Amino acid sequence: MLTVVLIILALWYVAAVGLNAPQVRDRLNRSGQPWSTGDLVAATWSMERPVLPTPDQIAAEFFKSVFATPITSKRSLLYHAYVTASAAVVGFLLGSLLGVLLAVGVVHQRTLDRSLMPWIIASQTIPILAIAPMIIVVLGNFGFIGLLPKSIISMYLCFFPVAIGMAKGLRSPDPLQMDLMHSYNASRSQVFWKLRWPASVPFLFASLKVAKALGEGKRVVTVLPDTGERYLRVNF
Repeated sequence: MLTVVLIILALWYVAAVGLNAPQVRDRLNRSGQPWSTGDLVAATWSMERPVLPTPDQIAAEFFKSVFATPITSKRSLLYHAYVTASAAVVGFLLGSLLGVLLAVGVVHQRTLDRSLMPWIIASQTIPILAIAPMIIVVLGNFGFIGLLPKSIISMYLCFFPVAIGMAKGLRSPDPLQMDLMHSYNASRSQVFWKLRWPASVPFLFASLKVAKALGEGKRVVTVLPDTGERYLRVNF
């Protein structure tokens, strides 16, 4: 394993020399000073704005943006991680709650099952790239900027798998179990809490896993009105 890592690092440094050499060579030629191959290689590995940075440059920049920069600064990686994580977490929670509520309504009301479920499925045919700008612009016109628009976008991505999975889970109890509950004269709430909900828990956690991947795996880059704040995806 260590050998493979060393080979990758060696190839990385060689590639950095090849990609950065044209710019460095032009700069050295314009300086009018004699230079050697060693000077060329050293310059390609120490460029301020390289085409391909070296591993040590990436490590130094990572340390600078994480540990040497205040968290409140917009040049801090932790600051941007917080911006993305907060929107993703809030959207995930709202989407999960919405999905559970929709599933409960669909399972217990035949009217909702026939009227609402087709719209839930049809909502996923609209690309997120078409919806995200509208959400940002519309809510921005009403003064809602920052966390709320991004959370709604994440909620839109998360609610569908939870709603579908929970609907299937709430309908998963065996008919004999349902008949047994009816023979005990159990109320609808008792059937829900003592039979349907425990049976749906495995489906819920599987759906939450899918929703989490959808909520954090989409790259949405927007510029909020009047602030210029960018929203970048950071996996967590």
